[in-house]
Amino acid sequence: MHKANNFDVIIVGGSYAGLAAAMSLGRSLRSVLIIDSGKPCNRQTPHSHNFLTQDGKTPKEISEIAKSQVLAYKTVTFVDDKAISGFKKEGIFSIGTQMGATYTSGKLVFATGIKDLMPSIKGFAECWGISVVHCPYCHGYEIRNEKTGIIANGERAYHLAPMVNNLTKDIRILSNGPASFSTEQSSKLKTHNIDILEKKIVEVVHDNGQVKNVVFDDGSKENYTALYAALPFDQHSDIPVSLGCELSDEGYIQVDSMYKTTIEGVYACGDNCIKMRSLANSVASGTMVGAVINMELVKEKF
Repeated sequence: MHKANNFDVIIVGGSYAGLAAAMSLGRSLRSVLIIDSGKPCNRQTPHSHNFLTQDGKTPKEISEIAKSQVLAYKTVTFVDDKAISGFKKEGIFSIGTQMGATYTSGKLVFATGIKDLMPSIKGFAECWGISVVHCPYCHGYEIRNEKTGIIANGERAYHLAPMVNNLTKDIRILSNGPASFSTEQSSKLKTHNIDILEKKIVEVVHDNGQVKNVVFDDGSKENYTALYAALPFDQHSDIPVSLGCELSDEGYIQVDSMYKTTIEGVYACGDNCIKMRSLANSVASGTMVGAVINMELVKEKF
């Protein structure tokens, strides 16, 4: 059991990955603190898909069920707060929060997710996660056979194009400026009747987040039912880097196969370290982190 504000494990981030880690640890009788600010990246998404037993539920429904089940384990504590600082001294981690609290632990988990960087296109942010989406596996079935645009360029657009082409034949790549495809890529896209439109996008016209059309800088517009977009991102929390955790070239927290970061005693799980962004992967990684940390704690005491 924990003493005052000291825990076996602090988990920063209480969405799917963080809750999954907490469940593994709670079931192993570990004292766990989850710190969560209540702002998941999928809060606009109306329905979640491709997650067994929960297909079609809202992200909020799923996380509320998960939270209630995790908090049934008496050694798990959840605080609604935002972690804003962290440091390590003599093998102990200290986390400071926005509300002025300080918590300590021997192990630290970041399940903090990532922050999508929205383009300066009017209406885009309001549609994100609703009809402007990132993942064919999460959203593609629901928008199959619809007129679809891919707002991306180069490798990112070429990566998405075959998967979207599998779901609808009415596709256009909106490169939002000069296209950057190799000759081979351009030829392959042309073979599959996928046009590339290089005009700059100025607005996504929508009705309550449902795309109606895309407006370009020359005043022209095209109707679309759905759009895919490949967005750049930042880490949602800067604490991992401040502690010395290394990031990959793409900006993910660098972890090994056991989700250990480059700092001893610090782990990461979920979207902040996994390219394949989905509920199922977040839960899987969190479950693994909980088991790995428990084994570390067992070995330290046995």
